[in-house]
Amino acid sequence: MPGPDPFRVVFVCTGNICRSPMAEVVFRDLAERAGLADRVLSTSAGTGDWHVGERADGRTLAALSRRGYDGSTHRARQFSVEAFHDNDLVVALDRSHERILRQWAHDPGHRDRISLLLSFDPSAPGPDVPDPYYADDGMFDHVLGMIESASRALFRQLEPAIRPPRTGGLP
Repeated sequence: MPGPDPFRVVFVCTGNICRSPMAEVVFRDLAERAGLADRVLSTSAGTGDWHVGERADGRTLAALSRRGYDGSTHRARQFSVEAFHDNDLVVALDRSHERILRQWAHDPGHRDRISLLLSFDPSAPGPDVPDPYYADDGMFDHVLGMIESASRALFRQLEPAIRPPRTGGLP
């Protein structure tokens, strides 16, 4: 008998080559390490179509690799209105993405699925994950650190609902 559908989360940034691929990979890794890879589906998309089909930015891949993650299979895609139907949670990396997503969400239930990533991290310095695209490698590492911290906080919040119930009684 098949299990329940996985919890689906999509991370959204501008071009889907820097921040959102980082979040997708980090969140997937958290689910795998918790033994919940079959119960969580992590994807990412961009609000724009400039990079559709491209790999993540080389600096993104390098930052991920330095921390032990593999982002090599990522290919950029654009967020579509249909993604509201396909995902349980839509996570924006900054307020500009959140605004765009809220404009695209015509159903109130879809708007309720939108959150800012850093809103899950009480230690975050502000609401937005900065775009490292025009910066150096150090900024990519800094942004990845922010994403890791917020993703861990988000995962801790979701894990009780995602984890399957224990079977059997107490001894």
